[in-house]
Amino acid sequence: MRFIEQVGLKALRKMDPEQAHGLAIKALQTGLAPAPGKITSPRLKCDLAGLPLANPIGLAAGFDKNAEALNGLSKSGFGFVEVGAATPRPQDGNAKPRLFRLTEDKAAINRFGFNNQGMDAIGARLAQRPKDMVLGLNLGANKDSEDRARDFATVLSQCGAHVDFATVNVSSPNTEKLRELQGSAALTALLKGVMDARAMLERQIPVFLKIAPDLNDAELAEIADVALATGVQGIITTNTTLSREGLQSAHKDQAGGLSGAPLFESSTRVLAKMSSLTDGKLPLIGVGGVSNAQQAYAKICAGASAVQLYTALVYGGLSLAGDIVRGLDELLEKDGHANVKDAIGSKRSDWL
Repeated sequence: MRFIEQVGLKALRKMDPEQAHGLAIKALQTGLAPAPGKITSPRLKCDLAGLPLANPIGLAAGFDKNAEALNGLSKSGFGFVEVGAATPRPQDGNAKPRLFRLTEDKAAINRFGFNNQGMDAIGARLAQRPKDMVLGLNLGANKDSEDRARDFATVLSQCGAHVDFATVNVSSPNTEKLRELQGSAALTALLKGVMDARAMLERQIPVFLKIAPDLNDAELAEIADVALATGVQGIITTNTTLSREGLQSAHKDQAGGLSGAPLFESSTRVLAKMSSLTDGKLPLIGVGGVSNAQQAYAKICAGASAVQLYTALVYGGLSLAGDIVRGLDELLEKDGHANVKDAIGSKRSDWL
């Protein structure tokens, strides 16, 4: 991490978390953020559901909710970037404060509630996106929608032409009853609608499903069956958790989804289980608690074709992306892997 970035992070951590996040977006917009550009090697180049990636380390949804910092993010070292979630209509989300740093736990709790400027404003920015990046959009539903399942398809129809992949997000804990859409019947109907909308796009982009870490084995098996039956192109494991086990920070009892370091082990176990259930038929994206190259590598060895992170940037800064990518390359070389695909699932049994 550069000295100037260390100083900036210390200053940001003294501010309200949501205000600090806004300044990070501004830094990306104005070119003040680290911009290493594309980081790749023969070992790191890979394929994710037909998308060629320079490296398998991605930025998770939620950092750039409104697709406002695409130029900066395209130079940030990530192999792919996911923005959103976007809903059909703009919405303010939940009341502030709704983002809390858990510094002692290297974690965060948020209850944003899909605050975003809506698919029209976001879609207009996506239409002007840099072309030299792999860009995805997280699809969401309005809190007061009469048909939340239709909302996901509506956003895809509006914005799908401007992105390289889309994610169906039914796993946020901050929209009431949203996680109920992870049940077999509801999820099948929802994904059918989304896949029908995808079929109407001129370019058939991959659709991923993002799931919660708080599912039991029977629920995971059900979701795997639905994902395979409906034809989605991948599963993102996982979103934030409702668990508060082992937390030390003063904000540990705040309502919302927990992300960051405490999520690493539970999310990786879910990843390994989903890898076993899908048996290589679907690529998986591992998310949850990744803050260094060793953890990114562990996700890949547990079954992930690619990895995403977000909360670790609060504590490690935007230069962390490049550090993780370069460190992953070294770990792959050390273990004798010619390419990242050779490591996928190689230590899955350690997590089962």
